[in-house]
Amino acid sequence: MTSVKKMAAAVLLIAGAATAQAQVAVGSLWHVPESVVDSATGATFGNVPGTTPDVTFSVNSPFNFSGDSVTVGTWLASSGAFNITQNTPGTLASLMDGGTPQLGTIVTFSGVVTVTNGMTFTATHDDGLTLRIGSLDVISVPGPTSPSLTTVTYTGPSGNLPFSLVYSECCGGPAVLQISLPFTAPVPEPETYALMLAGLGALGWVSRRRRHA
Repeated sequence: MTSVKKMAAAVLLIAGAATAQAQVAVGSLWHVPESVVDSATGATFGNVPGTTPDVTFSVNSPFNFSGDSVTVGTWLASSGAFNITQNTPGTLASLMDGGTPQLGTIVTFSGVVTVTNGMTFTATHDDGLTLRIGSLDVISVPGPTSPSLTTVTYTGPSGNLPFSLVYSECCGGPAVLQISLPFTAPVPEPETYALMLAGLGALGWVSRRRRHA
């Protein structure tokens, strides 16, 4: 491969790294006593453990998690989760809800969401669900519930805003989380753009030298 082709490939790789994370959210999962998730507050930020997650992962949006009496690993696979790290051995093989003692599950998601004031989106969930976009709580549905469709009209500022989502599963299946929002990755760091520009500049310099030669 010529030096020009190698540089072009490097620039393409850098550009790919800048965009490959589009529509990706980062998730964390904990098993907790069912009494924690089967509470009056349901899935709220106050229910999220302050300990290291049992499992961390990434997932593309829109979310489409589902399953009845499924393991954590099967549930994550239902929406194509990837970059899965199991910090507590055996969690992926355990049930989303069940076992001895009886355990439930709390899952959090974070990232960036592209929203427009007045847009409408839907979320189907079993059980509780809380979604915060920027500083605005746009969904706050305590659990436990049967599979429920929540329709939301967003009334906050438009743009790319950070979001936090908490989902809880308890009290028997199914475990359902389907949400239609366009969650995205953060804008690439300035260093990434600088590296891309440097690569393009080098390509131009090499090309000019070859023409003169």
